[in-house]
Amino acid sequence: MDGVDKTMFLASARVRAGFTLTELMIVVAIVGLLAAIAIPSFARARERALNVRFAADLQVTKSAFTEYSLDHGKYPPDTTPGMVPQGMADYLRRVEWTKLNTLGGQWDWDNSQFGYKAGVSVYRPTASSGQLLQLDKTIDDGNLATGEFRSRSDGYIGIIED
Repeated sequence: MDGVDKTMFLASARVRAGFTLTELMIVVAIVGLLAAIAIPSFARARERALNVRFAADLQVTKSAFTEYSLDHGKYPPDTTPGMVPQGMADYLRRVEWTKLNTLGGQWDWDNSQFGYKAGVSVYRPTASSGQLLQLDKTIDDGNLATGEFRSRSDGYIGIIED
């Protein structure tokens, strides 16, 4: 190779070493498309996981109040949201009653409230109405106006006893 051919060969090798702007834009578009497909799936999976956790916690709390009732012959008195009802600390040890639950609301014990003898409520949840409807389908009949899990003022109630 003479000096001219060698220089042209090195220059063309440098040009071929990188990506063109078009190639980079295509890659960015493909990554963006994949993200647009994947993110909603992850959001739905997260929502389902939160609903399953809430349904399990609701069942645990309803069982705790039923157990208390069997042990004492009555339910504990009604309390304000987030407060552990008197005598219930040992019964509710498996649930973080004073913290926000997975629906973003506060746990609430309802004794003779909202037309029911006993129920466990979630007060002022931040979950979307769509998530709550899906939760009702998981727990109950898919209708927040009927069944064991219903809408109430400022929240939703899991009915223990009518």
